[in-house]
Amino acid sequence: MSSDGNKKQFWKRNTAKVPGSIQHVYGAQHPPFDPLLHANLIKAGTKPPPTTPGKPKKATTFQEFESITSDAWDVGDEDDELLAMAAQNLDIEVVMETANKVIENHSKQQERQRQDDASETEPREEEQEVATREEEEEEEQEQEEDQEEWVEEEISHVEEQRGEETTPNSSLVSEPSSHSDGRLVKSLSEAPIGSPREETGERGSLYRQQSLPHRPLIPMVARIADQNTSGTPAMTEREASRLEKFRQVVAGPNTDLEELRKLSWSGIPRQVRPITWKLLSGYLPANMERRESTLQRKRQEYFGFIEQYYDSRNDENHQDTYRQIHIDIPRMGPECLMLQTKVIEIFERILFIWAIRHPASGYVQGINDLVTPFFVVYVFEYIEEEVENFDVASLQEESLRNIEADSFWCMSKLLDGIQDNYTFAQPGIQRKVKALEELVSRIDETVHRHMQQYEVEYLQFAFRWMNNLLMRELPLRCTIRLWDTYQAEPEGFSHFHLYVCAAFLVRWRKEILEERDFQGLMILLQNLPTMHWGNEEVSVLLAEAYRLKFAFADAPNHYKR
Repeated sequence: MSSDGNKKQFWKRNTAKVPGSIQHVYGAQHPPFDPLLHANLIKAGTKPPPTTPGKPKKATTFQEFESITSDAWDVGDEDDELLAMAAQNLDIEVVMETANKVIENHSKQQERQRQDDASETEPREEEQEVATREEEEEEEQEQEEDQEEWVEEEISHVEEQRGEETTPNSSLVSEPSSHSDGRLVKSLSEAPIGSPREETGERGSLYRQQSLPHRPLIPMVARIADQNTSGTPAMTEREASRLEKFRQVVAGPNTDLEELRKLSWSGIPRQVRPITWKLLSGYLPANMERRESTLQRKRQEYFGFIEQYYDSRNDENHQDTYRQIHIDIPRMGPECLMLQTKVIEIFERILFIWAIRHPASGYVQGINDLVTPFFVVYVFEYIEEEVENFDVASLQEESLRNIEADSFWCMSKLLDGIQDNYTFAQPGIQRKVKALEELVSRIDETVHRHMQQYEVEYLQFAFRWMNNLLMRELPLRCTIRLWDTYQAEPEGFSHFHLYVCAAFLVRWRKEILEERDFQGLMILLQNLPTMHWGNEEVSVLLAEAYRLKFAFADAPNHYKR
């Protein structure tokens, strides 16, 4: 290849095409580059060398090419730096000319807007017009004075960098034409949020509020806890009666678990939810006298596992498991809890010990979400306020140890019934997704055929519904209410959950049928609008799921075609 000088080679010295070379980007804040107006921005060194027609270009070595393009993929705000460099080299006359043009256009737009507003509104009293005109003139005068001061500061800053001593004619400028990052803008509404102009006082705050879109407010119902909390109105007579029934059943010498399940199916009051969940999950015995000794023994047993196994988390056999747990926990919700150091430590110990003691499945992503409802419910056993802004580390050490051990054992009881969801190839989830598809084809054939038409596979969206028990689809307060019923249902987490998923899918029938492509359907099914949901919506969902179970559970062949 070296012998043939006329043969074109791959590595050329044409830096105009090199990745990382300066390319002009035009947009709302970057007007088209005019070489006649900004001739001094083009440096002589950046022009490509003249080429002789017919004469082949000299080839370069890879090392030379590498040195030329060494900054091609550097991470950093190179655009901002280049724009700042350009601002330093701008001629003052160019700056003033551009600013005057922008100001003139902006003034015309404001005048046109005022005329439109005046033509639309009814004529006012003469005194009111005079007063309004005076106020407008005063505001404009103040605005112009503020803008002139700001422009003077910016121009003097540019001149200091250039080492020149030129006094700008500030009377020609009534609005800033550039910002500290070297960008030219049309008006204040396009200025960066952190610009000095906006930080001067209330006027800047007003401009920022007018130029930025309003963020939607999350409704008050979108809290972590359920709606039966201290922040809501006092309990009704019916709610107080239900709470008293729960307390009577739980306080008996031998709790009637069947009666407790019937009461719990329609929701458990927050005050008795911790003890009720422990009883229904099988963690605590029904006999009152044995409960305290059982709690002490199980908690000691858990911390015995910690002493025995937790130090091995950095061993070669277990370090991958611990690393994955450590990565997954901060990704969980709610962030107000999962970003607390104490909570992260507790979750790491719970998940690692469970993985070590269950080698058939080990740790699988999705198991981490199942700890959160138990943890939040058992924290409420020791606090009265909401958990959103509560610092878990402020609890006593003994209380934290009790919450950790109780969460571990109750999560273990739950996973004992659905462990085939997390073994190799996750066969439990595969079967449930297939059953969901068959069930939906019977209860709503239109929805089923619509998804078939656009080639949406149930496994693409329902896998997460089964893997995380709908925790990623519902707010945490709704998950806790849902689990009240799951605890009360026989095989609630493994069997009844299938019918809840079917009812949940059909619940969005109208929205699904409105989507006319694969992408739209997938975006909808993976981001269903449930943030506003509360107890009422969950209760309706559970009622529909129970109806489906009553119709199909005892006749599994009925929904198969």
